[in-house]
Amino acid sequence: MSLYAGLQKRAAEGRPLRVGLIGAGKFGAMYLAQVPKTPGVHLAAIADLSPANAAVNLERVGWAPERFAAQSLDHALRSGTTHVGDDWQALVRHPAIDIVVECTGNPIAAVEHCLEAFRQRKNVVNVTVEADAFCGPLLARKAAEAGVVYSLAFGDQPALICDLVDWARAAGFGVVAAGRGHKWLPHFSQSTPETVWGHYGLTPEQARTGGLNAKMFNSFLDGSKPSIESTAVCNATGLTAPPDGLTYPPASIDDIPSICRPRGEGGVLHQKGQVEVVSSLERDGRPIGYDIRFGVF
Repeated sequence: MSLYAGLQKRAAEGRPLRVGLIGAGKFGAMYLAQVPKTPGVHLAAIADLSPANAAVNLERVGWAPERFAAQSLDHALRSGTTHVGDDWQALVRHPAIDIVVECTGNPIAAVEHCLEAFRQRKNVVNVTVEADAFCGPLLARKAAEAGVVYSLAFGDQPALICDLVDWARAAGFGVVAAGRGHKWLPHFSQSTPETVWGHYGLTPEQARTGGLNAKMFNSFLDGSKPSIESTAVCNATGLTAPPDGLTYPPASIDDIPSICRPRGEGGVLHQKGQVEVVSSLERDGRPIGYDIRFGVF
């Protein structure tokens, strides 16, 4: 049975998965935009440090105010609506919540949220990949000890890479390299949150209107985020990190098999079974045709 068929079955039987979301910022809002269209899922509660900001994001992605007007989590469960508050512990500890989605972007807080969820025997989807890069194997061990599921967010690049690795291994293939694409040049590492928006073709005002976080988007540009995500892939798959850091070799999709192989075989890798991030730009800034900037391999 497919995931979608399973969710449809739950919807038809009136027993949706009851989800609690911690963190309703930029990435939380992406989930909020989609969850009303997902059958068999009831987002019963949202916990955010600023419920007012969470409400703004809910309306921005198309939620009618009455859909998140529940005065308590119990009220939300009875009415099929959503409660918005600031008490993440009450959310995690409520017996009706099946799955906790951690989406704060704060790795220290995320670890605390995950550990408490495991203590409460809750399954966790961890969108805060920085927390997984920091201590993902330990979180996975704690989840296993509690008998619950710990997962990265499917659809985000690290989880998609892990899915490809799992498919390849299950099909009997050895994995030489796995990773993602990225638009990267060496001087991007000098970018700061104060200078980042010019690289994206945005003004600071446009970024504020879109609810974009300068520190977060600078981490995409300067290579911090790809490094963090690659660490999460290593944690989940057992692949190794390059000993001297990611090299961001320029390559088209067609070039990846010849570039992402060990140096002794004409490639750039330190060894087989390694993660890497491929740049969509030549070192002189020229765009590469048929690039994998937004994809994974």
